[in-house]
Amino acid sequence: MLNDEDGNDPTATPATATATVPAEVRRERMRRLIDGRQFVRVADLSAEFGISDVTVRTDLEAMHRTQQVRRVRGGAMPWTRTRAEQSFEESLADSAAEKRLIGAAAAALVQPGMSVLLDVGTTTTAVARALAARVDLERVVVVTNGLNIALELEATIPRMTVMVTGGTLRRLQHSLVDPLADAVLDQVHADLAFIGCNGVDVERGITNVNLPEAAVKRRMVRSAERAVVVADGSKLGQVHLGRIAQVAEVDTIITGSSAPAEQLTELRRRDIEVVLA
Repeated sequence: MLNDEDGNDPTATPATATATVPAEVRRERMRRLIDGRQFVRVADLSAEFGISDVTVRTDLEAMHRTQQVRRVRGGAMPWTRTRAEQSFEESLADSAAEKRLIGAAAAALVQPGMSVLLDVGTTTTAVARALAARVDLERVVVVTNGLNIALELEATIPRMTVMVTGGTLRRLQHSLVDPLADAVLDQVHADLAFIGCNGVDVERGITNVNLPEAAVKRRMVRSAERAVVVADGSKLGQVHLGRIAQVAEVDTIITGSSAPAEQLTELRRRDIEVVLA
């Protein structure tokens, strides 16, 4: 808690004084408190303002839509706070068990003879590993812009054909981006595309922290008959700089049990197929 010279929290407002104020006033007080503390949990806001968790979540979602705060799992943080991109290795351990389940659910969609676009990322790496474990798959062509994903699939040759897009190598994700990646994707039309991301939001769509990677992901969505987003539950409700697609532009979202229930409900209301691995 942030305190002033007298030991008081300057952002605090007595619950009895805020429970009956107009929503606009309450939300402005919430925004100031979140800006001051950098991150505030839903339960803390409920206690601070004397309102239910449901009302807090409604307020935060409304504030997120107007970019007053950034809704994150469990609470909210200032909209303008920047977040550094994690390396592939740093992200690999996050939600590892959930990503394995998502990978298996995604790989189950692939049939012999199919062509697949496989994006970069830790969740798509789980898809690659699940595909490699499926000894029943024959004549599958996988096109990827991830060097590590190509290596994961190397053992499947000659059952599978593994193609790499080419392009400029990005150090953090072992990914290949433009120039060249887009030129290759312009020449193919795949049965399936598995797309990784950093954010899935009903209003703001599928997003990524890195603009060059977002551009390649966007091209993969356009180059596939069916686009499947694979994202662990922590990604739902998140919004980042690079837009990949609107949620209506993808066919399926495969996520895990940690996904917020309200996000799943909103996606299904938009007639988006959501698979909970």
